[in-house]
Amino acid sequence: MQQNGVYDLLKMLEIALEEGFPIIPRKFTVVKTKEIETLIDRIYASLPVEVQEARAFLRRREEMQIEAQQKAEKIINDAQMEADRKLSEADFIKALEREGIRIRTQVQQECEEIKRKASEEAENIRLQATEDAMKTREGAELYAEQVLTNLEQDLTQLQQVVKNGQIYMEKLRSESLSSGFESSYSDRGRSRAGDFVIK
Repeated sequence: MQQNGVYDLLKMLEIALEEGFPIIPRKFTVVKTKEIETLIDRIYASLPVEVQEARAFLRRREEMQIEAQQKAEKIINDAQMEADRKLSEADFIKALEREGIRIRTQVQQECEEIKRKASEEAENIRLQATEDAMKTREGAELYAEQVLTNLEQDLTQLQQVVKNGQIYMEKLRSESLSSGFESSYSDRGRSRAGDFVIK
């Protein structure tokens, strides 16, 4: 009985569509909207309970599918955001590591440069000290040589003085033996004393 009512309503819907005014045949037709909506509502109301339950089940399943899809999209978006966050953190850590390596390399280079300059300065100081020592030694040797030369000259002069003194004393002894020690010594001593020269 209810199924026949549905068929009757569908037939009435078909008639209402046929009674419409076609604007473009088989494409656009002007119909009474209110009459069509009423027939459609009556058709839904005339459907068997099983069909309505199936329709409600399908609607619910569709809603569940939409809800599940939204949850899945949210999970995917959250996972993507978490992945992006971790990737960003990884990039940040890598950037820190690269910066650390750069700073360490720069410090090592600066240390090597400081060590190189210190070595060069130490070598320059050593060379300067060696040069100064050589100059000091050369000056000391020249000074020692000059001192020894002067000492040699003084010794030569002193030796000459000793020889002259010995010659003079020898003359005095010779003259004293020939003329008498007292008179000869006083006379000749005075005359020879004026002629005595130390060289």
